[in-house]
Amino acid sequence: MRSSEADVGPSNDETHIITAGYLPVMVAPVQTIRNSNDLNNYSYAAGDGLSTASTAGLSPPLDVTPLQTVRPSDDVNNYLYGVGSSTAPEKKGRGRPKGSKNVKTPAKKPNTEDPNSKKVLSPRNFDSGITETERETGNHEIVEVVLMRFDAVRRRFCQLNLQKGILTTADANCRTMGVQTNRRRRTGPVPGVEVGDIFYYWGEMCLVGLHKQTVSGIDYMTTNDGEVEPLAVSVVTSGQYNDETENLEWLIYSGYGGTDKNGAPQDQTMERGNLALDTSRRIGNEVRVTRGRGDPNDDTRKVYIYDGLYLVYETYSVIGKSGCKEFKFKMVRKPGQPNSGYANWKLADDLRMHDPIDSRQGFILPDLSFGKEVLRVPLVNEVDENDKTIPEDFEYITSQHYSRVTLDLNIDLQALGFQNFQGQPSFHQSCMCMERNGGELPYHNSILVCRKPLIYECGESCSCPNDCRNRLVQNGLKLHMEVFKTRMCGWGVRSWDPIRAGTFICEFAGVRKTKEEVEEKDNFVFDSSRFYMRFKWNYEPELVCEDVWESVPEVFNLTTQVLISAKEKGNVARFMNHSCKPNVFWQPIESDTYVRIGLFAMKHIPPMTELTYDYGVSSVERIGEDERLYKGNKICLCGSVNCRGSFG
Repeated sequence: MRSSEADVGPSNDETHIITAGYLPVMVAPVQTIRNSNDLNNYSYAAGDGLSTASTAGLSPPLDVTPLQTVRPSDDVNNYLYGVGSSTAPEKKGRGRPKGSKNVKTPAKKPNTEDPNSKKVLSPRNFDSGITETERETGNHEIVEVVLMRFDAVRRRFCQLNLQKGILTTADANCRTMGVQTNRRRRTGPVPGVEVGDIFYYWGEMCLVGLHKQTVSGIDYMTTNDGEVEPLAVSVVTSGQYNDETENLEWLIYSGYGGTDKNGAPQDQTMERGNLALDTSRRIGNEVRVTRGRGDPNDDTRKVYIYDGLYLVYETYSVIGKSGCKEFKFKMVRKPGQPNSGYANWKLADDLRMHDPIDSRQGFILPDLSFGKEVLRVPLVNEVDENDKTIPEDFEYITSQHYSRVTLDLNIDLQALGFQNFQGQPSFHQSCMCMERNGGELPYHNSILVCRKPLIYECGESCSCPNDCRNRLVQNGLKLHMEVFKTRMCGWGVRSWDPIRAGTFICEFAGVRKTKEEVEEKDNFVFDSSRFYMRFKWNYEPELVCEDVWESVPEVFNLTTQVLISAKEKGNVARFMNHSCKPNVFWQPIESDTYVRIGLFAMKHIPPMTELTYDYGVSSVERIGEDERLYKGNKICLCGSVNCRGSFG
């Protein structure tokens, strides 16, 4: 029995939770590849060294129209893509207001246990970059922007250790500052929200217009929205009531109500949300369905999966366990939609619990790591079940190795001032790593709070234990991953687990080399000196009641080039393909004077979704006084709207 609509909403206590970057609101037009060949005949990545057009035995496009690039801007409110080297120094901001002192006086920190100290009371001069029209009706890019900015604010509040109200404060700040979209209620699909998208918090669905009721499982339109009768537009199953949700093509949704103001059982009545669902049955309008499931990584939390459009097929009533009348609504999934995101979720659930997996379709190997990872890494080929070919021979390693040349470059730790702090707790304020990170932990509950030019993790030079909160990348793979055969791009990587934005996925493991040691045809190289598409991922100070000059720079500024080859030795990262619109980004991490490359989730990633990151481009040509053309060595066919045509 759904006792009341208000019971469906999320908890406000977020002290023990934390969940990529967000894409810019506006993206400059990118000129696409145009030729007579079918672009779908080419693969778009080189994760396995076999996925470029040349190795596939196909002719590349005859002409590649020059990529139109956008120069980066130092405007903190500018969300345009820029292209630039990851090692280039970042431009300084606009500076302090006139009359400020040369030396900035640290502001008195507010009481971080009071969320009201971080609540924005007025928008002031903040420009969200989202127009009024886009707030009413959005698109995919804006939906991603809103979700990533909300989560960036939430992560910051968790880092500040707010004791309560993290979600409500983050939500209120975004709304006050105009960071929301699709405010207008509507039936049918929501612009920019796709079947299979996942949400870790109820408020995320509200900010992007998927479900507007903040504490109700039934969202409906009324006369205020131009309807004569209440009309259901969206329902969310929470798993707390007598819903039947296991079937992939239909579900039984329980009506709201059933208790009086004192909590005593009573009959449900045909009003409000119940009446709206019954009206939708008569009229036959589409109703969005989002299914709530337990988070496999946190059994106290839920993840919400948008499962597409349903039709209310039947309304009936039953006598519930309380002895009172309950309404039931049978809803049937509308045919012709993309594959159910809920189906992928259930498949991933089954894979995590099913052991052994040798009966699985396309099964090749139970563990590509041969026991070197804590969690096994299966190898499957569902494209051609009869093809049992495994990836070219390589040694599976879990961390970075060094060539002979780079070993000679090792630096004495003590010479750099590293000290052992005997007897200190797992993470101490006096730790050198803490000081180098600006006095704040870069992670919260193993989630990256924000990107930085360089993050310093505790290492062997610190006396803290292995479970120190500042040891993340070095502790290895913690997600259920598999290497699978893609239809066009060779081998790829995906996760059985849903992945929250900011989650550490894996290190790019391989052999650290010098430029002279890298082979010309090595397709498994990570190169920090390439040019990468810039994107905004960190929280904006104005959204967390901080000064604009408190923004954390996101442009990497490595003193030396990081070259890692995974050709002979590597881990699952060597199979991660390229995309110009990736869902993973890399972050340099220094531990004991050497730099690791950690791969993190850019945004929430549903289970069974291929993981990709931007390989960058290495060629730069000047085409004007202030214009440059960035081109890679391989043809890119990632299919994204902003595909730049090449990579590597």
